[in-house]
Amino acid sequence: MVYVFLADGFEEIEALTPVDLLRRAGADVETVSIYPGRKTVTGARGIEVNADITIDGAGIDKAEILVLPGGMPGTVNLLECKTLMDMVDTQNAKGKRIAAICAAPARILGAKGMLEGRRATCYPGMEDMLSGATPVIETVVTDGNITTSRGLGTAVDFACELITLLLGKERSDEIRASVVA
Repeated sequence: MVYVFLADGFEEIEALTPVDLLRRAGADVETVSIYPGRKTVTGARGIEVNADITIDGAGIDKAEILVLPGGMPGTVNLLECKTLMDMVDTQNAKGKRIAAICAAPARILGAKGMLEGRRATCYPGMEDMLSGATPVIETVVTDGNITTSRGLGTAVDFACELITLLLGKERSDEIRASVVA
């Protein structure tokens, strides 16, 4: 299962492009509101999304990848959700996959010290927040169990990298070709 976490102020393209492309590829994906009892989450551009489940229904044991979209104040709201941060810590401790795009690599993974000794990328200008990482200017970087990406313009590449990690390069290439990316 891939969980894509939504908090008020999330960047819609960074969250929904991976959901769309992963589902096209046949992956099990659920959008997760970080608000117990509230499925409707409002993105940074005012688009309301009804999440599949709320965080109290997300089982960390079945999570293959935790996806953290960027956007402001969405990234800050994700970071302030203790339940989610506990899930991220557990996922990382088990060496299981975590993916973050835009501000999330810096503001969440960097702040938590999870990028120490890794290559990582993020939204331009936030590289100094990638604590302990070697910042690189690439659209997507996977180093160990962590995948990072730069922003909404790299959302298709980010999604295709996640497809590669879950279902293989051939399936990722098929999906990329089918959406004319």
